Amino acid sequence: MAPLPLFLALVLAVSAAHKAQSGARFATATARLAGVSPSAGQLLLVVAAAAEAIAALCLVIPAATVAGALIAALLWSAYALALWRRRGETLDCGCDFTARPRPVGAGHILRALLLAGLAAVLIVLPAPEGVPPAEALLSALAFLALYFGASELLSIPHPAWRKS
Repeated sequence: MAPLPLFLALVLAVSAAHKAQSGARFATATARLAGVSPSAGQLLLVVAAAAEAIAALCLVIPAATVAGALIAALLWSAYALALWRRRGETLDCGCDFTARPRPVGAGHILRALLLAGLAAVLIVLPAPEGVPPAEALLSALAFLALYFGASELLSIPHPAWRKS
């Protein structure tokens, strides 16, 4: 297993598990982010969590990696579009483990686009062979730690990230 699909699978699995654990918070965040009613937000939340779980599972199965990457790329692209539509607005986007309403900025949008781009790389490029499983897991966990660190940095308000 290569580190990149494992990293993306971890991000998706953590996200799906967090949605299941904090359903009420995420239903509200999803409704607000998508601009739909609370009941439609709940439905979108369930669909997104299921798609994330399926994509995560596919990414760890070598024969299904491309399918998982395609699902992930579509999810993160839709998320980036929803964030872009709400840029500058103060809301809990569901990006963190803690409810932190803050202005949606370029960093949030770029993070979703970067994840979509990494998933797209898996669609078009063959996976590298010969990566030892322990090395792939440690690399994926290191990238996950950096991802969470970057997420914390994005929680710091920055005036340049606000909508003009």
